[in-house]
Amino acid sequence: MNPDLIAAARDVLDANRALGRTVATAESCTGGLVAAALTELPGASDVFDRGFVTYSNEAKMESLSVGSDILETFGAVSIAVAWAMAQGALRHSHADIAVAVTGVAGPGGGSAKKPVGTVVFARATRDGNPALVVADVRQFGDLGRTEIRRQAALVALNLLLPES
Repeated sequence: MNPDLIAAARDVLDANRALGRTVATAESCTGGLVAAALTELPGASDVFDRGFVTYSNEAKMESLSVGSDILETFGAVSIAVAWAMAQGALRHSHADIAVAVTGVAGPGGGSAKKPVGTVVFARATRDGNPALVVADVRQFGDLGRTEIRRQAALVALNLLLPES
């Protein structure tokens, strides 16, 4: 496992453990890499509740209750879908905070509006205002599939840190 991912995962586990907070992940383009980094560390089970790998649109709808209307209107790589994924991860878990990742890791699948390297993130908290969308779009560029996924996992882990 990449040492940067392990270090970021350790920070997430330590910070959330100190708050008594549990986390969940909803991943598409990272394919479970965020969850894998968290569970690479011993003792993660007291912080990490569960991870959802929802690569297909059907999986997003079935496992996270993302509406087909949202997917059809905005596409899988959108703030609306990432936000719905994060909310769905909270709804279908016992976690206090959830992060969602969806994007285009390449080498194909990109478009003029959403080129390879486009990744969308969202974070939702159980006690947070559901109308307040915490989301971000990153353009990593065509760094290659492995590096796009690694960079995306690092951003997602950072989103699971308590706000300072």
